[in-house]
Amino acid sequence: MTQTPRVSGASTFILVGLGVIIALLGLALAAGGVKLVSLGGSWYFLVGGLLMAISGLLIARRKLAGAWLFAAFLVGTAIWAVADVGLVFWPLFSRLFMFGAMGLAVVLVYPLLKRAAGATPGRGAYGLAAVLAIALAVAAGNMFVAHPSVAPTGDGPGLTAVDPAKAQKDWAHYGNTEGGSRFAALDQINRSNVDKLKVAWTYHTGDVAISDGNGAEDQLTPLQVGNKVFICTPHNNLIALDADTGKELWKNEINARSAVWQRCRGMAYFDASAPIAQPTQPNSSPIIAASVPAGANCQRRLLTNTIDARLIAVDADTGEFCQGFGNNGQVDLKAGLGNVPDSFYQLSSAPLMAGTTVVVGGRVADNVQTDMPGGVIRGFDVISGQMRWAFDPGNPEDRNAPTGDSTYVRSTPNSWAPMSYDPAMNTLFLPMGSSSTDIYGVERTELNHKYGASVLALDASSGAEKWVYQTVHNDLWDFDLPMQPSLIDFTKADGQSVPALVIGTKAGQIYVLDRASGKPLTEVVETPVKPGNIPNEPYSPTQPKSVGMPQIGAQQLTESDMWGATPYDQLLCRIDFKKMRYDGLYTAPGTDLSLSFPGSLGGMNWGSISTDPVHGFIFVNDMRLGLWIQMIPSRNKGQAASGGEALNTGMGAVPLKGTPYAVNKNRFLSVAGIPCQAPPFGTLTAIDMKTQKVAWQVPVGTVEDTGPLGIRMHLPIKVGLPTLGGTLSTQGGLVFIAGTQDFYLRAFNSANGEEVWKARLPVGSQGGPMTYVSPKTGKQYVVITAGGARQSTDRGDYVMAYALP
Repeated sequence: MTQTPRVSGASTFILVGLGVIIALLGLALAAGGVKLVSLGGSWYFLVGGLLMAISGLLIARRKLAGAWLFAAFLVGTAIWAVADVGLVFWPLFSRLFMFGAMGLAVVLVYPLLKRAAGATPGRGAYGLAAVLAIALAVAAGNMFVAHPSVAPTGDGPGLTAVDPAKAQKDWAHYGNTEGGSRFAALDQINRSNVDKLKVAWTYHTGDVAISDGNGAEDQLTPLQVGNKVFICTPHNNLIALDADTGKELWKNEINARSAVWQRCRGMAYFDASAPIAQPTQPNSSPIIAASVPAGANCQRRLLTNTIDARLIAVDADTGEFCQGFGNNGQVDLKAGLGNVPDSFYQLSSAPLMAGTTVVVGGRVADNVQTDMPGGVIRGFDVISGQMRWAFDPGNPEDRNAPTGDSTYVRSTPNSWAPMSYDPAMNTLFLPMGSSSTDIYGVERTELNHKYGASVLALDASSGAEKWVYQTVHNDLWDFDLPMQPSLIDFTKADGQSVPALVIGTKAGQIYVLDRASGKPLTEVVETPVKPGNIPNEPYSPTQPKSVGMPQIGAQQLTESDMWGATPYDQLLCRIDFKKMRYDGLYTAPGTDLSLSFPGSLGGMNWGSISTDPVHGFIFVNDMRLGLWIQMIPSRNKGQAASGGEALNTGMGAVPLKGTPYAVNKNRFLSVAGIPCQAPPFGTLTAIDMKTQKVAWQVPVGTVEDTGPLGIRMHLPIKVGLPTLGGTLSTQGGLVFIAGTQDFYLRAFNSANGEEVWKARLPVGSQGGPMTYVSPKTGKQYVVITAGGARQSTDRGDYVMAYALP
């Protein structure tokens, strides 16, 4: 007589417990599915949730059918997932991993269900469990592998030895050259030996920016001239270090103060003893002669503009203020601006040396009120500090300073990002922002419309306008041009080489413009766009898209692009997505809830492009953060916003004082605080400028120092996180970047995007890596500052140099 297998009390507890969990999770999925279907979304979550719930109830009742129904749900989920997103790792992981783990649990209890059914279990379930466990382990392991969004084509930059006659001598400008190349013709450190880089020296500045969410961040690119490295600190203290040892040579403690801005992106350098090369291009104005008076200091001078709106010049050899420059080495940049609370106006990028004219723009705080300081751009004599010209976007013909009680025109477009200069043309290239209040354009003037979100070319000696090219019409998205235009030589289809500039935008567009005329050299299409519902808003019927160049992270989102670490936060993101009005890249804000992707952070931002002029490539890093936005009718009796940057990184309601609206906006994140669209959330891309095609695109950054709900995961999961900071390209075949959300300086092989080296930093950095060869020892160094980055409260005061042993 055969005995019927019996189920123990423990087995019953396991089956009932697992079944109830699966049933509850299924009901939660189905409930969300009902909401999603009501919004016109996918039926999968409703149907799948019901199947889960029924299978869970059957398992709790110890029915074999429960396991088979869950198997059918799992197979159906796999088929749906592949149909929904294709064979792409991160989207599939979101849809399948959690349910796969639940499937493993069901397979493991299958023998208990067979016993409960009066049958003798075989060993097949354990074999299937092993297969599932291996599949889950492989999937988990793949989280730590980089998944390129564009696999290497094999057409990346090669290696060309540095011509000694063309080797870099100094890093004397913010972007290495006046034209912002961020490229070093150096190859002592190269693809074959970069993995041997070690810390050569570390310096502490003694100036730590305390983060309150309003701009205490490390965003510096140091300078190097001869045996000195120059740095500026968050409060604009100026320091010179020995290039080989990091030993402090001098320090000038400026100790500038601002309520909402603690950072210094860079400085400018001028050597009055160096000969001035006059422009070679036709119709260029001459560069004005400049010399240091006999007996005065500062034959070589370092210039910075401060967070409290001063332009300062010090002796590069001693750190002493420059005699004869302004008032004791300082010029007041608030002159002529009228009422300027310090939180409304800061100098946010390095001054630019344009021949003998030092040029400054300025950051006018976004989304504060309609009455704000003007966005005037000014050129000063580098020796005397006297203003040579002012370009007032509200009064461009008058290039003199205002007299009496008059001021520069208020609330005009400003140029807060780094500028570029072409000495062969004696021409400045300025990235322009929008007029206040950024996302409400009803009161904009004709000139506000002309200069907003454009590249502006000015004569460096006179400030006269040469041309202007607009990248967004009536910008309602805060799509300021955020970076230094990079000057390149561009080869047209007919083989002719043209002096050009290339610039990236927050909207994920890359424009290539003729330096002489401002006309696009690659195709730009005016694309019809839909208006919002704000009365009297002069919506532009079209917006430009730079289709002749790759568009980075600017894809049109669909419901299938929604993502989450689990199917549940993915479901909530789908619901949020379907609730919003979304018409693609230029979805106009209105009184309903709308989605802007990429949002006002980018896309691309101030870190700028690095170039490889030897092989004809550019390297672009980006972030992919959507923003939901809603205009709220308001009488606006309250106070204006503080002017801090927090309100533009997505922090809820902001009064737009002087307009009929307030605005509520925030990042488009899941309940876990993860961007709602599928990874990567930040990438590094190589673009071949000869073909205008992507050679490779890889995710950058891990969740080691961040994670869901702001909890550090301490895991190097290579999901690719938003990047904010510049890159460095070298003739050694490398691209360096530190502006990630984990605390690393990395080097990538420029040929294929492979990460070939990384060094752990003490705190985060959004600084720009730079490199030089010491004239004393002949050793190449890579230098990065690490003072703390936006996403982390960790702060420090490190300057670190790396070299080969």
